Amino acid sequence: MTQKFLIIICLLLGSIHLSARDIVNFNSNWKFARFGTMPDGTTKAEPKDMDEVDFDDSDWRVLNVPHDWGIEGPFRDDLPNRTGKLPWAGIGWYRKAFTSEATDAGKRVFIEFDGSMSNTKVWVNGGYVGEWAYGYSSFRLEITRYLKVGQENVIAVRLNNKVESSRWYPGGGIYRNVRLLKTSPVAIAEWGVFVSTPAVAKDKATVQVKTEVDGGDADDFEVLYQIYDNGNLVAETKQNAALKAEVELQNPSLWNLDSPHLYQLKTSLLKDGKVLDTYESTFGVREIEYTSEGFFLNGKKIRMNGVCQHHDLGPLGAAFNTRAAERQIEILKSFGTNAIRTAHNPPAPEFLDLCDRMGILVQVEAFDVWEKKKVDNDYAHLFGTWHERDLRNMVRRDRNHPCVVMWSTGNEMIELRSGNDAPMAVMLADIIRDEDNTRPTTFGCSRPEATTNGFEKTAEVFGLNYKPHLYEEVRKANPDLPIYGSETASTISSRGEYFFPVSEDKFKGNGGFFQVSSYDFTAPNWAYRADVEFEAQDKYPWVFGEFVWTGFDYIGEPTPYNKDKTNLLNFTDPKQRAEMKAQLEKMGNNIPPRSSYFGIVDLCGFPKDRYYLYQAKWRPELPMAHILPHWNWPERVGKVTPVFVYTSGDEAELFLNGKSLGRKKKGEYEYRLRWDEVKYQPGELKVVAYKNGKKWAEEKVKTTKAAYKVQLSADRDEISADGQDLSFVTVKIADKKGLMVPRTHNSVTYSITGPAEIIAVGNGDATNLESFQATTRKVFNGMALVVIRSLEGETGEVKLIAESEGLKKAELIISTK
Repeated sequence: MTQKFLIIICLLLGSIHLSARDIVNFNSNWKFARFGTMPDGTTKAEPKDMDEVDFDDSDWRVLNVPHDWGIEGPFRDDLPNRTGKLPWAGIGWYRKAFTSEATDAGKRVFIEFDGSMSNTKVWVNGGYVGEWAYGYSSFRLEITRYLKVGQENVIAVRLNNKVESSRWYPGGGIYRNVRLLKTSPVAIAEWGVFVSTPAVAKDKATVQVKTEVDGGDADDFEVLYQIYDNGNLVAETKQNAALKAEVELQNPSLWNLDSPHLYQLKTSLLKDGKVLDTYESTFGVREIEYTSEGFFLNGKKIRMNGVCQHHDLGPLGAAFNTRAAERQIEILKSFGTNAIRTAHNPPAPEFLDLCDRMGILVQVEAFDVWEKKKVDNDYAHLFGTWHERDLRNMVRRDRNHPCVVMWSTGNEMIELRSGNDAPMAVMLADIIRDEDNTRPTTFGCSRPEATTNGFEKTAEVFGLNYKPHLYEEVRKANPDLPIYGSETASTISSRGEYFFPVSEDKFKGNGGFFQVSSYDFTAPNWAYRADVEFEAQDKYPWVFGEFVWTGFDYIGEPTPYNKDKTNLLNFTDPKQRAEMKAQLEKMGNNIPPRSSYFGIVDLCGFPKDRYYLYQAKWRPELPMAHILPHWNWPERVGKVTPVFVYTSGDEAELFLNGKSLGRKKKGEYEYRLRWDEVKYQPGELKVVAYKNGKKWAEEKVKTTKAAYKVQLSADRDEISADGQDLSFVTVKIADKKGLMVPRTHNSVTYSITGPAEIIAVGNGDATNLESFQATTRKVFNGMALVVIRSLEGETGEVKLIAESEGLKKAELIISTK
């Protein structure tokens, strides 16, 4: 049966100031201190009465949130690399003094957290307000009864990050935005405006809106709905609050991937003609449909070229920053990504705002586990008490985003081993449908027995993790069920690392210690190279897409180097196994990798070779060709050094120092061109790609001279002086001609003058344990990243200087305005 979902989407704006509703940014001037397990591994006892007004916090650190205490480090050898070797576990307290305005009298006042990691408890003026356990949930708590109107107040927040609570790096602290919300006693409920559409056509769309009232009987109130397009009123209607309202929108501009048009909705709650509350939203008009033949957006079949994304922002950690998230999406879009799975938890609300604006489809995921745990202190111990509240909050908060096209109840849950747990899957799906029946529910299934035993029927669209070989079997058993790859490939690589001989086998530890070859064949034992999924998606066009694990590298889960001596299992060659054993014994089995190798781009956002493989497949209209490896191999003169080409063309000719090495054409289900017998000679590799017999693209790779200078380039040379905006500066080690020298690992020192600060450095090396806050750091295979943040309210010229011994220094100017 065709499943059709017609949706008009509305999302909360981050800041609104109206007479009846006041939303106040509450991020600045918190005091912070840590207790329990400390960053250096020692233990510090919690003093008593830290929730009380008169507690002496004069020696506490002053900071702004969002804040991630874990990313501050230091990296420690004794901490598990599965969660990043960072000291995120422990207890943190935040305190903030603030003055309540006299106008707060008679109002209800709430504090809203977009996310705090984790087990949050809140006090105001010593009075216990409430708590929320799940670190990824957005929630609000009412503080009205504890507030001293017109006086100074103190809020205290305690967080407790337990060890073994995550399978990856979770961060720690109030790591998303915080607000104070002030409303009339009768107001629109939390996330209380829900928008959908029963009909969409080119000439008109019917916008259906339902508003929930908090503090009174909805029958006693009216609601005025006004729709604006770029500030112009285009439609309005008034309706009893207890009823759904319908607004007809003439000649609507539809939200789609190429033109994600957004409207504004103003919802006013009225009593006897008086405005009690006003709630402003942004929404988009669009129609989605899932059938057994695929996914359709506004009637057009769309293949989801998706990636899975963890929530950390690389060297910035888990502390949310809008510009950092926007840059991630820009990079993902540049190689053809049009969909993101928020693995394995709800994202920051601003992330979905960005996807709305930038035209990205999103699967919002709730949990990594249900009742059965994967690690000792994970969500399983919260599930019974919290799952419904967390699930309802997720859906209610995000149900009006046009980018959100499906809800996932979880990932690779242990319960999926048996169809006996199907009632739990149905129960969770029913909670979602109770809040939003306009999108399908799904989950990520990794168990073969759960693909045809009936469990798959509990999802409205069915996601298979790493099962391209089962697509056809699932299709035969469920001919009407929409199917997609919820997690695919898990190819692993280190940017700029190439090992010989080139192997197409599963991971065997070939190459240097704790790095993985970038010939893009390497995968853990459950996974496979990208080409395998490409072939399955091409063979079965009714599979509506895939979500690659992962778009970006992320902190934690450094597969295949996850645990101490178990790394020996990665090696089958006796010589390599012996070498690894000696290396482990030398290091005391505390192995260095602290971030993943799965990304299509590295932790800093620098493209790996796989970036171009996906770009060639997902952006076939873009003329491009990419050669790998680099061509600096003085120790390999005369030795076979295979050359691969990724191109959106259908054939290509390779030249070494002007001599043709042959022209090759892609065969059916072939996605890379290979010259396996090239013998290395220094000089120039050049490829000319063709499409339909015509020249399509050209690329060159040259042997460089010795390292000569540092180069700096900024993604933006002008940023806002709001204290949040960022400039991402790429650092390269180059020869005299400006070519990046690919095998360099020089140490570079950075200094800055002017109204900005260096807040993070990185290099994309999963094994590097230098601090992300250091001002001296090595480059990795010729590259590094410096992140600069403006100072609030300060404008002018900012100068960044990069110096490395023996090299010509570099200077870069940006401005804050």
